[in-house]
Amino acid sequence: MTPKKRLNDEERNFFNLVSEAVVTNPFTDRRMELDRQLSQPSPGSDEKNQRHQAVVEVRKRINRLEKERRDDFSLYIDPDKLIVRRLFLWEFFHLFSEKFDKHVLEQLQAGGKPLQVTFARDALSYLTGRGFDREESLRFFTLMFQLRRAYYFIVKNLAGRSRAMRRLRESLWNNVFTCDVQAYNEYLWNRMEDFSTILVGETGTGKGTAAGAIGRSGFIPFDEKSQRFVESFAESFMTINFSQFPESLIESELFGHKKGAFTGAVTDHKGVFQRCSKHGAIFLDEIGEVSPPVQIKLLKVLEERVFSPVGGHESFRFDGRIIAATNRTLDEIVGGSVMREDFYYRLCSDVIPVPPLRDRIREDPGELDDLLSVIVTKMLGSETPEVVTKIRNLIIQQLGLDYPWPGNVRELAQCVRRLLLNQSYSAPKIASLEPTSRLARDMEKGNIDAQNLIKRYCHWLYQLFGNYSEVARRARLDRRTVKKYITDHIEKEPD
Repeated sequence: MTPKKRLNDEERNFFNLVSEAVVTNPFTDRRMELDRQLSQPSPGSDEKNQRHQAVVEVRKRINRLEKERRDDFSLYIDPDKLIVRRLFLWEFFHLFSEKFDKHVLEQLQAGGKPLQVTFARDALSYLTGRGFDREESLRFFTLMFQLRRAYYFIVKNLAGRSRAMRRLRESLWNNVFTCDVQAYNEYLWNRMEDFSTILVGETGTGKGTAAGAIGRSGFIPFDEKSQRFVESFAESFMTINFSQFPESLIESELFGHKKGAFTGAVTDHKGVFQRCSKHGAIFLDEIGEVSPPVQIKLLKVLEERVFSPVGGHESFRFDGRIIAATNRTLDEIVGGSVMREDFYYRLCSDVIPVPPLRDRIREDPGELDDLLSVIVTKMLGSETPEVVTKIRNLIIQQLGLDYPWPGNVRELAQCVRRLLLNQSYSAPKIASLEPTSRLARDMEKGNIDAQNLIKRYCHWLYQLFGNYSEVARRARLDRRTVKKYITDHIEKEPD
């Protein structure tokens, strides 16, 4: 019988670091420290260079194992077996990362039809050659694509070096894989539908982008026969913005309806819950604007996982994840003024705050450079550092580094467009309530009734913040009521 192989002390110490890195959130301080130790960095090297050098250093030691024919984890004694097993998973992830990224881009362009994974056979052969059996190889191939996909969407779409953004990326990764990826792989990879999420943040901070990173990063099985994943992640994420629909149509958009269910229902209609696959997720945007009756029906779906179309009796099962977002504060939500408590407590498996832009820049002024680089590259189709520098200088000159960005990242993107068009951007006009204003005078004289006071107050807030949702949040009113008040005031306001 061939004696089991062992690692020497130096190998065991080094590969133990690799083993820990494999299961550590890549956006944590601990992972940065592990990369630093693995890379044996030169003074002043940044995080990206350290991670690259870590891959180089690990590869050197794997080459040594290959030369000595010790590159099969199943040949090792038990304490070393797990270490070497994770070592080869590390190498597999980095060896095929570019091919995974290329497949992500191609699938995004192709849309709904799952593409053939041209490198799948090579990837599976690598794993079986390192000691993994066929079933393990398929599982880890699928998991590695999920890991790479999540990393791609979190890094690509959520740029920023501030501490607040690092916390956000860390939270999103945990939301997909939990804080223990080993436990996720053993117990939870096909049971994440029970973990609903609320994203909380001001309008324009990027809650939809964060939701998309979660929703497009779910586990999707791989079909070895067709060499394709069973569905495309590009269409596994569905979204509904409650502020875009009148109250009478929200249930239909969520659950669908049967022909004849109401006036205008001339055909059957599938809602987002019926269209969403069991590997997908639904993003419920502006959940704070949903009426209590709809909250009750959503609560039933979350608890029982079944729903029926409006006007129908047939029940359908929903197995996807729920991600919700609101620009209301947690105090408003938990206090019951926005959301039923039972609905909130069923929805809040994870609550993730999305930071406002002003806080991000205050923590690290370099955050502005990171965002400008992403925005300009997206607009122009290529990296153009000279344009980024020009835009940044114009922002500093015209607004200053302390500008509060009330519209957050969305305002920054519009600012860049305006500067590209005419090299000029001025802050939105801030409404005032000085004693000389008409509203203040009418209040002083008692010439305004309560309803018109609310309407004019809502209009003032709208001038200040520029969107109905923010007015609704601050006035603690329903968004549709706010919109009606503002419209009525504008129509009756004398020229």
